[in-house]
Amino acid sequence: MRPRPEIPPEIEDFRDARWCREGMRQVQTAADAERFIERAGFAACLTDSRRPGPSLYVAVCGRRDAVMPRNVQKDEEASLTWVLKDEIIGRGNLYYAKLSRAKTMFIAPRMIPWFHAIWGVRRSEEKRRLSRKAQAILKVLRREWEMSTGDLREESGVKDRAAFSRALDELQAAMIVVPSEVYYQPKFTYIWTLGVGRFPDALRRRVSRETALREIARCFLAGAGLTIPGELARVTGLSRVEAGRGNRALVAEGYAIMLAPGWYQLAVSDASSSS
Repeated sequence: MRPRPEIPPEIEDFRDARWCREGMRQVQTAADAERFIERAGFAACLTDSRRPGPSLYVAVCGRRDAVMPRNVQKDEEASLTWVLKDEIIGRGNLYYAKLSRAKTMFIAPRMIPWFHAIWGVRRSEEKRRLSRKAQAILKVLRREWEMSTGDLREESGVKDRAAFSRALDELQAAMIVVPSEVYYQPKFTYIWTLGVGRFPDALRRRVSRETALREIARCFLAGAGLTIPGELARVTGLSRVEAGRGNRALVAEGYAIMLAPGWYQLAVSDASSSS
C-alpha cells in the first residue's frame, strides 16, 4: 500500500488558521459555525482528523488531531457539533444535505451554484435521472412544500423505511430536497422541504461544468494552501479526473502552481511564502 503523502508543517499551520483547528479559533456557537463555513466555502459535519478538509466537528474541538470517540453520545464535543448542526439547519443561512457519495456537508450560499452545476438534477431531467420512489416523494413535497419524515413516507406511498431512506438520499444528492428543521418531541424527526425554496437564486443560476470545477478547486485551495494527489476528490466527491481539471484551470490563470503531478499550491499566499 502506497504511503499517504506528507503535508509540510507550514501548510498544516496554514490550515489550522483557515479551518479553525486551534483553540483560539474554536467554534462554540451557531454564529461561529456559520462564519467558519462561510470562510471555508464548504465543510463536512462530523468527520475528524482521519478525513481531509474542513470539518465542523474539528472546528468545535479546536485541534487538528481531533478523533471522534466510539461513544459519541457521551462526548461533549460531538454532542455540541450535533446541536450546532440542528441550529444551523433551522436558521436556514447555509445549505446542508447529504450530497455526493453520501457526504453530509454544509455549503456557503456563494458556493451553491458551483456544486449544483456538478451534482444538481434540473427539473427537465428528473424523469430520466431519478428513481420512481424519489419522484413519488418529490411530487408530495412539491404539493405540500414541507413535511415530516413519517408523514412524507405515508403520503408518498414509499412505506418501506430502507427504500424511503435511499430515495430521500437520492433527492438530497441531486440538490433538490433539504432538511429545514429538526424536532425531538414528541419524537425525533426531520422536516423536509425543497432546496429552491431557501436558495432560489443560487439553485437557478446556470454555470458551466468547467467553471464549477475551477471554482470548487479554488475554494478548497484557498483554505488548504496546498492540495496533494487525490485530496480534492476525497473532500468534495469529485472524480480525480475532474478534480485535476479544476486544479489545472487554476494553474492556467496563475492562481496556483503545480509542484508535481497532483500537487498544487497557492501561487501567492501566506502558505506559499512560508514554504
